[in-house]
Parts: sequence; structure tokens; C-alpha cells
Amino acid sequence: MKYLKFCFLLFLVVGCTKKEVILEDNSKDYLDLNKNIIEVYDDINLKDIINIKNKDIKVTNLNTKIDTDKLGNKEIKVYYTNDNKKYVYKDSIEIKDTTPPIVFSGTEKSVTLNYNKDLCNLISYGDNYTGNIDCKIEGNYDLNKLGSYKLIYTLKDSSNNIKIVNVTLNVVKKINNSSSKRKTVYFKDIYNEHKKDNTEIGLDISRWQEDIDFKKVKEAGASFVLMRLGVQSANRELTVDTYYKENIKKAKEAGLKVGVYLYSIATSKKEAINQADFVLDTLDNEKLDLPIVFDWESWENWNTFKISFHDINEIAKSFIERVKEKGYQGMLYSSKFYLETIWSLKDYPVWLAHYTTKTDYKGDYQIWQLCNTGRIDGVKGDVDIDILYK
Repeated sequence: MKYLKFCFLLFLVVGCTKKEVILEDNSKDYLDLNKNIIEVYDDINLKDIINIKNKDIKVTNLNTKIDTDKLGNKEIKVYYTNDNKKYVYKDSIEIKDTTPPIVFSGTEKSVTLNYNKDLCNLISYGDNYTGNIDCKIEGNYDLNKLGSYKLIYTLKDSSNNIKIVNVTLNVVKKINNSSSKRKTVYFKDIYNEHKKDNTEIGLDISRWQEDIDFKKVKEAGASFVLMRLGVQSANRELTVDTYYKENIKKAKEAGLKVGVYLYSIATSKKEAINQADFVLDTLDNEKLDLPIVFDWESWENWNTFKISFHDINEIAKSFIERVKEKGYQGMLYSSKFYLETIWSLKDYPVWLAHYTTKTDYKGDYQIWQLCNTGRIDGVKGDVDIDILYK
């Protein structure tokens, strides 16, 4: 009995059981790497880079996710058992940024005589890793003389990846804004074509539609409304849409399903979380049938924000996760081009903007905004029409 007490006390101090022994084996006889250079931000697990050379061993941590957020060398450890003994294989990988910047605007630009702003900002460009891109322009041009000039833009990111773009610069007396007539789309036609057992047809609105007769909207066949709750201005101030409170009250009274969105220009995760809290505070526990949507679309001013594509994805993720914490659904709004080019949030519902009769977007989406020139009883002028897939 005294011995047992002694062993128990000894176990508390140093343990009475034999300590597990893990042997280090870096011989590469049993496994090795099939790649040792990994692209920054790659979503990758150990199983994606480990080559098992002996089928008798059992690797225990193949599903471990590799942190690829920082450039440089990174040690990895792979644990396996062989002949009832436990081993650890250690090796090194390098996280690199090999992706050059991309340009996501047109490359023929017009400016008026005596233009005095930075020509680098005439086009929009960005990078997966950095928000600071070095821009150099080659070619002869005279901003004080009418004419068309051929320029070469060289864009270099912090990892020295380079993108070269040919740009045509037109110096003109006056820039004529396109005023081509947009085709009116009637709600009843969209309803007749797209209303199925698994779809609902609705609208999205903001103060631009002013006073809305939601009863007429409902009678016309709409079953839901997504409304702008708030907007962030260029000076970064958040304000509630002037028609939001009236819209949500009257839409619900008319029997319409409702969801809300925030127009954001957030440039950090902290700012996005604060914006989510602003939405939640404004809702004040209001019940929603549809998600709270993060709407970031200031792509023309992208160069001024000094953030990377990775940053904007993390910003949106922070907003959506915050509203989910409070029991609401979260969603991302964006157009087809940017969903295919910049956004990589595969785990969140999408509200797709694509103004066409038949979208060829290959990704998943829950809502499709198919026009912004819709007409429906109860709304004065143009309104966006949307299809909700159940």
C-alpha cells in the first residue's frame, strides 16, 4: 500500500509510465517531398506534398494544413509509424510569391489637355500578395498636345514579379461619356421565364428608388427584397440608408421576404468587423429571411487602397464571419469578372451580378442579379431584378 502511494506521488512528479519515444528519421527511405516550393496563400495540406515511398508505414498527420501566409523557409514535420515504432520526418519548404500583378481595367484611356494626375492610376491593377506595386511608364507623350500615344507600363510587386502592359493614351479636348440607351427589362418577362419550383423572383433596392409601394411589388409577383441598410462614403463614414427603416417595415408588412446589404470600402479586417457590428446594431435583432450581404465594388479606385487581393478576401471573410457569429446568414456580392479574377471565398454564399439573359459564370451562387434596368409596378424608374435559387 505504501508502495502504491509512493508510485502515485512519483507519477505526479515525473510519471510512472514510460515516456513515448519518437525517433527522428530524415533518411528519405520511407517518404520525401514531391515539391518544396509552395505558392503563398495556397490552400494545401501535408498530403499534397508528401510522397510515401513505403506502403508499410502509416502516416498520421497527412491532413494537417500548411500555413502559407508568410514568405520564406518553413519546417514541416511528418509523423509516421513503422514496425510499431514512431518516427518524425523533418524537411523544409519555401513559401514564394511567383504571381505577377494583374490589370483589371481597359488599356485604352483618354485624358483632357493639361491633365496633371498620376498616369499610373489611369489603369487599375493589383497583386495577390502586396498592396504596393511599383509602376514605371515608358514612351513619349505630351499632355499639353492633342494626340494618341503608345505607352508601356511596367508593374513590379514586392517579390519582383513583373507585368508589362501596353496602354494607349489619348489626349483630347473633351471626354464624351457614353449615353447609349439601356434596354428596359420588365419584371413580368423575367418572372415568366425564370420562375420555377426552385426559384423566387425579387428586387434589390436602396434610396435611389425612393418611395416604393411594396404591396404593388408583391402583387406583381415579387417574393423578396434585398435592401441597402447602409453605405460607407469616400471619407470612410458609415451612414444608414435614408430609406432603410421605411423599406424594411413596409416590405415586411406587404409579406415580402427581406435581406440587407452594406456598401463597403473597408481596407482592413478590423474595419470590416466594425462595419458588421454597425449593421447588427442597426438591425437591433430584426429577423431576416435572407442574408446580410457584404458589397465591396470600388474597383476603379483600387490603386488608392493599397491592399492586396488576399487582403480583400480576408476583409470580406471577417465581415461575413462576424454576422454569422450573431446568428445571421452572411453573403458576398460581386460581379462575374471579379468573382472569377479576385475573390476566392469558396465557402460562402454568393450574390452574382451579371447583366445578361443567360449567365456563363461557372461558380456557385445563391442569388443572380441579372439586370439594373428592371421595371415593376410599385417602383418608379429602374430597379435591379434578382433570382433566388432555393
